[in-house]
Amino acid sequence: MGDANDARNADRYWTGADLVMEVVSASDPDRDLVAKRRDYAEAASPEYWIVDPRTKTITVLKLEAGEYVEHCASGCGERAASLVLPTFAAEVDHVFAAAGASINEPKGDQP
Repeated sequence: MGDANDARNADRYWTGADLVMEVVSASDPDRDLVAKRRDYAEAASPEYWIVDPRTKTITVLKLEAGEYVEHCASGCGERAASLVLPTFAAEVDHVFAAAGASINEPKGDQP
């Protein structure tokens, strides 16, 4: 949330967000690509990022007239940039390299 004084700042939690990100799950991609897209639009989140490990892409969507339209789809070697948070961007290669490293690192005392 970009503005701490936003009316969506409730006592215990925010009732919305300026930017939401969803990582597409291998087990139920339709939930992340269809159902959650609809849910975030209903919540009026102005920007929605879809991070898709299957295609190694980040798609930035913007809310227009109650529906999301694609602003850009960024792949390897490209940068995804926010529309609502002008100083926020992510290098796609770095996102997936970091995700791969955390997935492949041993846990605790395991070899």
